[in-house]
Amino acid sequence: MLAAGQQAPGFELPDQNGEKVKLSDFKGQWVVLYFYPKDMTPGCTTEACNFQEALPDFKNLKAVVLGVSKDSVERHKKFAEKYNLQFLLLSDAENNVCETYGVWGEKSMYGRKYMGINRSTFLIDPNGKIAKVYSKVKVKTHHQEVMEDLKTLQAAEQTK
Repeated sequence: MLAAGQQAPGFELPDQNGEKVKLSDFKGQWVVLYFYPKDMTPGCTTEACNFQEALPDFKNLKAVVLGVSKDSVERHKKFAEKYNLQFLLLSDAENNVCETYGVWGEKSMYGRKYMGINRSTFLIDPNGKIAKVYSKVKVKTHHQEVMEDLKTLQAAEQTK
């Protein structure tokens, strides 16, 4: 998995509307890049709805939220419409970005091992560097943790 201090690898993926989105489109802004296993599942829905609820606060901090999973553009569109998500959901159907960011790996549920996306978030600074990595995500409070860290990092940046 990538670490804080590294340059965030660039990518181009389609969003829920089929539009191509590049990480470089957000240069000069903070980016909350979160990887999640699957649309319409309980944990992923909670995480997405919490980010949606906090979206005005993230926007006030000049940050964008981008969700990434292997789900198709069509499934992302249904997910976004069902829960009125106003941020971009990116489809990594080929699994290239998940592999690059190191979030694809072995998982275990009910004793069964399988490969999947390990829920992770990367907070990327306006210069494209990874400021913080979250690899152990608690979906109910994750958005608050990211928000607090973003405020702290921005305050530290202003005192430089």
